[in-house]
Amino acid sequence: MSDTAASGRRLSFPTKFFYGFGSVAFGVKDQGFSYLLLIFYNQVVGLPSATVGLAIMVALMVDALLDPIVGQASDNWRSRWGRRHPFMYAAALPVAASYLLLWNPPAWSHEALFFYLIVVAILIRSFITLYEIPSSALSAELTQDYDERTRLLSYRYFFGWWGGLTMTLAAFKIFLAPDASHKVGQLNAAGYSHYGLAAAAVMLCAILISAVGTHNQIPHLKTPPHRKLTLPQLAREMLGTLSHRSFLLLLSASLFTSMGAGLVLSLNLYFNTYFWELSANQIAAFTLGNFLSAILAFAFTAPLASRMGKRPGAVMLMISSLLLGSAPIALRLLGIFPANGEPAVVYILLAQTIVSTALSIGGAILVSSMIADVVEDSELRTGRRSEGLFFAAAAFVNKAVSGIGIFASSMILALVQFPAHARPGEVDPAIVRNLGLVYLPILLGLYAIAITLISRYRITRESHAESLRKLAAAAERMEEG
Repeated sequence: MSDTAASGRRLSFPTKFFYGFGSVAFGVKDQGFSYLLLIFYNQVVGLPSATVGLAIMVALMVDALLDPIVGQASDNWRSRWGRRHPFMYAAALPVAASYLLLWNPPAWSHEALFFYLIVVAILIRSFITLYEIPSSALSAELTQDYDERTRLLSYRYFFGWWGGLTMTLAAFKIFLAPDASHKVGQLNAAGYSHYGLAAAAVMLCAILISAVGTHNQIPHLKTPPHRKLTLPQLAREMLGTLSHRSFLLLLSASLFTSMGAGLVLSLNLYFNTYFWELSANQIAAFTLGNFLSAILAFAFTAPLASRMGKRPGAVMLMISSLLLGSAPIALRLLGIFPANGEPAVVYILLAQTIVSTALSIGGAILVSSMIADVVEDSELRTGRRSEGLFFAAAAFVNKAVSGIGIFASSMILALVQFPAHARPGEVDPAIVRNLGLVYLPILLGLYAIAITLISRYRITRESHAESLRKLAAAAERMEEG
């Protein structure tokens, strides 16, 4: 496919649907890791929170080392199934099997379970990398149109959120529902095992459906040139590609947003259970609200970017999400929020969660679309298309640093001396208050730095169009020569 054709190529609904549907697998994994894993291994299995956080951080950082390798390999892979699809097909079954193991730990000692958690977490995240990195790279490869990329990535984020939220909702409404032996459903060990089996099946189907559904696009995708690459040459090319200024700004911003996201998702269930004292059914209602958040983000993000541009839109959405998302905790700490148990608490938190989450999803969509636009700007400078490497580097940072965010969450719990096997309403109020006092300024600081960095990104609609024009002209000269 020529660069000119790619730049103006609009994708059909089935292509966008099947491309986006594959992110269900990543959404299920991400929600499970960020939302359920810490409380499962801490409050149910009985590992100390600091031990769980350390195990997750080690696993995520080891796995993150694989991302650039997979990205570079898929950028240069040659086969009759193209650059990306062989990796996507190969990942499906191992992803499902390893995720099932994660939620069915053996009855070992705490020391042995620490290493079990590390090994299994590395496996699942490494296998999902084999799918997620090539699949992410397709967003920049399927189309080079400035606005079409945002629309395409809106599908990806929509299905990622809906997939993860559906499994989270199923966890609370079906697998972790309270019973005679477990008045607090979140502490039901057998429920997590059943959740793991269902989630593994969903991830397997999502990956295969997406790979098969986008298989007909392979003839339209780029084919890398025949090259004999040495390790030193690969290292030089990776360094040269990733030194792109606008990309480094986005990558640096991801350092801080990923830490913040790891912090938010890991402690979210703690805040809902102990800070706000919500029941499993009420938490499930919040999950239902996030379905609406994903719909709202899907609806408004692409039109907003078309009107404002990607960078201004991302900055506005992230600032709004941060302020709105942190407001309830800040108001409670100031003593001007309704008391727990009052109906207003649930309604206010539900409305706040729906809107702030929608704004956050929209900001993430635009940042991913901005990364896709770096590809052509970099190609002008290096002569290479490196979609896989760019998205792999972003994933590397997200995984490694979100691991630090999860580890920081466990350290915050240890710092405020949050007890294990705690019951809602029975935790010392001073400990609950200290949790909010420590958490809030850290979160605000992380996102403030990220927003500042994103505001310095320089690729615009006009500069992107100029890059496409120059690339098309260069391609025509090569054909004529």
